[in-house]
Order: sequence, then C-alpha cells, then structure tokens
Amino acid sequence: MSRSNHVTISFALVQRSDLLLQVRHTISYLPKGPSDSCWPSREDWRALNASVAGKLIENVQPAAPCYPGPLQDNATCQYVDSQWTNQLFQSNTAIGLSYPTESCPVVNITVGEQPTQNCTLGDQPVYTVNATEAADVAKGILFARRRNIRLVIRDTGHDLLRRSTGYGSLQVWIRYLRTGITFQERFTPSGKCPKSTWTGSAFKIGGGYTWSDILQEAADRNVIVVGGGTPVSPHPSGWMQGGGHGPATHDFGLGADQVLEATVVLSDGRTVTASPCQHPDLFFAIRGGGGGTYGIVISTTVKAHPTTSVSAQQLSFAPLNFTYMPEFMKAVEIVHNAYPDLSDAGYAGYGSWSIASPTPLVYNYNYTLGGPIEANFSTGFTHTVSVFGKSVNEARAIFAPVNDKLAEFNERSLFINTTYSSFTTYAEYYTALSGIESPIGASAAIGSRLLDRAALTSSRLGETLKIIAGTPEQFTSNNIIFVGGGQVARDSEDEFSGVNPAWRTSYVHNVVARGWAPGADQETRKAVYSDITNVKVRALKDLAPGTGAYMNE
Repeated sequence: MSRSNHVTISFALVQRSDLLLQVRHTISYLPKGPSDSCWPSREDWRALNASVAGKLIENVQPAAPCYPGPLQDNATCQYVDSQWTNQLFQSNTAIGLSYPTESCPVVNITVGEQPTQNCTLGDQPVYTVNATEAADVAKGILFARRRNIRLVIRDTGHDLLRRSTGYGSLQVWIRYLRTGITFQERFTPSGKCPKSTWTGSAFKIGGGYTWSDILQEAADRNVIVVGGGTPVSPHPSGWMQGGGHGPATHDFGLGADQVLEATVVLSDGRTVTASPCQHPDLFFAIRGGGGGTYGIVISTTVKAHPTTSVSAQQLSFAPLNFTYMPEFMKAVEIVHNAYPDLSDAGYAGYGSWSIASPTPLVYNYNYTLGGPIEANFSTGFTHTVSVFGKSVNEARAIFAPVNDKLAEFNERSLFINTTYSSFTTYAEYYTALSGIESPIGASAAIGSRLLDRAALTSSRLGETLKIIAGTPEQFTSNNIIFVGGGQVARDSEDEFSGVNPAWRTSYVHNVVARGWAPGADQETRKAVYSDITNVKVRALKDLAPGTGAYMNE
C-alpha cells in the first residue's frame, strides 16, 4: 500500500465568541484493510493481545452458527435467533448491534428457514479490545494509530446510525470498563475549578454503565439523573456526547449539559480531565460535539437533581375505519400544533404515529358503538407525556384546550382514549411508563428534523404530515421526541455547550423511519433510503429550514 496518498484538511469545527477551534487532520485515502499486504501480521495481533492481558477478541458474527462452516451449530443458532431482538444480548456481544447490518442476518431454522447468503464480517470490526481499564483503551488507540487502521469505539452498540461499525477496523469496547458509580452530596470540582458553578449533588460514573445501573443509584438517593429513555443504553457514550435526550430533559436539560467534568483518553494515548478549567476546548467539544470524535470518554461527573412528583397523560386515537383518514390526520395536526404551548406549560414526553404501522400502535381498545369492540390498531397515534411537580388536575387543565379540539372527532370518526396517572417520584414514573425496552434487531432507514414553534404552528404543517406519513404500503413510522423547551432552551447560555444550537429553539425532534422485509435486495433498500432522504426529510427541512437535525438520530 502506498503511504504517500494522503490529503490534509483544515476546517473550522466549532466557534464560540471566545473560541475558534481549528482542527487539522492528515487522513490517508485508504486505511489498511485485512486484504492489504501491510495489514498487521498474526504476530502483531498476538503482541497487542499480550499487551492488554489477553483481552483482544477476533470477531465473529453472532449469527455465524446459523451458516455452513466450522462454527455451524443448530442449537446455538436457535438460541441466537431467540435473543436477536433482545438489547441486552446484543450489548453483551462484541459486535452485536441494536440495528444489525445485512452481512450476516440471523436464520430462523426452527421454522425451516435456510441461509440465502454467505455470512461475512461485512463492515464490522475485525478485532476488538475488550477494555476494562484506561490503559487498555490507550493501547488500542495507539496500535490503530501506528498501524494506520480505522478505529471504532463501542459501548453497547445501541446506535440508530450504526456508527459502531467500520470495515477493516479495530474496535475499542468499553462495555466492561466499570470503575464504579460514586455519589457526591455536594459536587467538588477537580482542582477546585472556579468556573464550575454547580453546587448541587453529582454522580461520578466510571465507564460503560447503562441507565438501568445509574438510575437505580439515583433512585436509592432520591435524586434524578438525566438519562435516556432506553434503560440498556449506555451513559458516557455517543448518547451524551451527541446531546442526549430523555424523559427528564425538558425540566433539567440535555444529557450533554449535565456533564460537569470528564476523563478522556486522547488519540496520543494520554488520559486527561476535561472541565471548564482543564482542557476547556475539549470539555466544550465532548458536550454535544459527537461521540468518539475527540477522544474516548471513560468517565463523567454529572448533575443530580432532587426528585419530584410526576403527573402523566397517555393519549391514543385511531380512525373508526379508513374512510376517516382525513379526520385522523387532522387530529395528528392538532396535537402537533399544541406541543409548543404544552411544553411552555410543563409537558414533555414521547409518542409515535403511523397510517400503517408494521405492528399495532393502539392496543386492546375497549369501545362500545352499537356493541363492544376490542381491537388493536396499526393506524393510530399515541403519546405518553408528563408534567413534573403538578397534580393530575393541573395536568388535565393544561391539556383541556387540546381535548376540546379533539372532542369533535370522538365517537364520530375516531376512537380516542385519554388516561392520567400520578407518581410520587421520578423513579416510579420512569419504571412504570418510560424506561421500557423495545425490541431491536431490525434494519431501517431513518431521517429526522428538529421542529421549532414556527414549524409546529405553520399552515404548512398539515401538508408536511401527509408527506411524512407516506402511503399504506410503505409502513412508515413517525416518532415524536417532545422534550425541547424548558431547561433545554434556558441552557443556551451555557458557554461550554457544544450541542446543535437548534435544540435551544425546538420543541419536537421528529424521526421518520421505514424498514424492509428480511432478505430485501439492495435496490429495494436503496429506494427506501432515497424516499426517506429525498422526500420525507426534504419535506421536514422545507417546514423547518432554520433548525437542523439531532446527530444521534
């Protein structure tokens, strides 16, 4: 391989009033790959393995036992198939992914399926350093740097954009780098940094803990840590470094804005503290600038907030039949129109809607219209939203104007169901209504846009919703991340926040997605991606031209 073919790129990465961070990269056109003559020898890999105390893994696809070859084993294949949609199973596998690529799909041999392709690593890393301490991380980075090998950083593999992949790469896996979760009743900054203004409680989280680990620690101390909506997703990973939204975001801020300081392993192998006083440019960059971009974050200290009571509302509706699709779409528009005012009054949460969902959206609907009806609906809208520190009666009063507008459809064209519940603590709310693991393991094309008040109240909203709804045969899903406003907007004053500024003015992050049948050919997948990018996301951009997208979704 030629070592002379490279290009030097200079670009402005971020700009604040007092900082212009210039980054210079020398990037080889083609990093080394397994087929190159200059790929490290077996002896080189053995030496790396010895340097990390035997923690180097030669990667094998989780579904490899389903395919002809030396690893084929029917019992193991059946087990893998049974666990394929289990986030914990994928997280605990070196190259398991929440949203797998097509290079080695699982085979359901129980029902007689047979492989229809070969099983290859595809774009997955070739080797993995199972890092359990900072020194392992540094050794992995330095090996990749010296050998000109692409480097991939992974925790649980919970990434909608599949950034935990990379052909011919070495992966540093921090899933089992766990040095403890330490609670500070009152945060004490490293080096007594005078620029650290937080005086409340904090947690120091060392390594690849998931939200289920951290939120339990918080619940035990009657405090709230802003975390993701998926309990098995990791903390110090791309979730936080890309911004990080969750059920408590509206009231306490984005995940990136919670970080008080962090420990980071840099590309030269050094381990440093990033804070407002130490490496402040790095501190700014990792708080929203993107996961795995500036170093590998191996611990963070984050804010802990006093817990609060929560009142929640669950709203769902579906058309009585397909002749009422216009009324259904109008109801979807009404709720979206209301989100900015609802947010300003304290509401936030998550929802989804579809005109033809692959799975039911509205479940076990008990309704009487000339007789009892019990059904599940694949055409429907549902959201779970909440207000912190308010009673159910107050929550009802806030939502009353929306209910009044929806009332004209109830029992005439739509099934509408609204329920309210209250919880003494945030932990009770999260466990009951938010922290639920959804099945994973399917492939899809997604696109997204942050929507501000102008977009959500625009006269063009209804037409945009029709475009992103797609056609029934497309099985398009729209996910509503209604967590903006509130503290997210107020944190625009944080000089060390590197998140997309569009978060500060947006109320909803809309994710639109389409999948395809298992075994679909490349042209089919390409057409789905094109539709998402060039039709549906294009419509969202036209609706909200001045915002942007959330880099994690």
